[in-house]
Amino acid sequence: MIDKFVRDIASAMADIADGSTVLLGGFGPVGQPNQLIDGLIEQGARDLTVVANNAGNGRTGLAQLMELGRVRRIVCSFPRSANSTVFEELYRAGKIELEIVPQGTLAERMRAAGAGIGAFYTPTAYGTPLARDKETREIGGRQQVLEYALGGDVALIEAWQADRWGNLTYRESGRNFNPVMAAAARLTIAQTQHVAALGSLDPEAIVTPGIYVDRVVHVPYGDPRA
Repeated sequence: MIDKFVRDIASAMADIADGSTVLLGGFGPVGQPNQLIDGLIEQGARDLTVVANNAGNGRTGLAQLMELGRVRRIVCSFPRSANSTVFEELYRAGKIELEIVPQGTLAERMRAAGAGIGAFYTPTAYGTPLARDKETREIGGRQQVLEYALGGDVALIEAWQADRWGNLTYRESGRNFNPVMAAAARLTIAQTQHVAALGSLDPEAIVTPGIYVDRVVHVPYGDPRA
């Protein structure tokens, strides 16, 4: 019997290795797998490369992971945002590496990894410092930049509902980066707000099929009818 639910967050995070590339879902706090990030902090993996929309806020979650010295490099679109104090302190001190990727390009690089596409051309960032040292080509009369697929060793994501096969649905803007990250990682761990009986999810509402999901943890929150 296939059952991808694990008993607790510690079990889900147990074998994440030092040096891993970790994809973190969420757009700011929306759709962010906060409990899984806390579990990664407890688990102890270090020398991590983190791929996320931004570089954390305050001193909890991703910001705490960085403050503890566990993140070597971050790949994101918005390193400076409201209350991104920890990242700014670390970056000024030369204690963390940064790769800035335009948001649409970031999503497409991960989507490409999930689809088995090695690289693609995009006009985004052409003529800017972000395209420095990258291959360019004129296609259809426009200059394009070659961008490589961006996969991860681990994806930590949040879903609205999950069944025991790992099929996932998302609620409104909580979808954001979570589906592309789920498909782009070798190991995908999802926290879900609600548990659905097998067969109860509308197939048209399943955004991430269970084939992309390895482990699921139930983190209750809210009302599934809301």
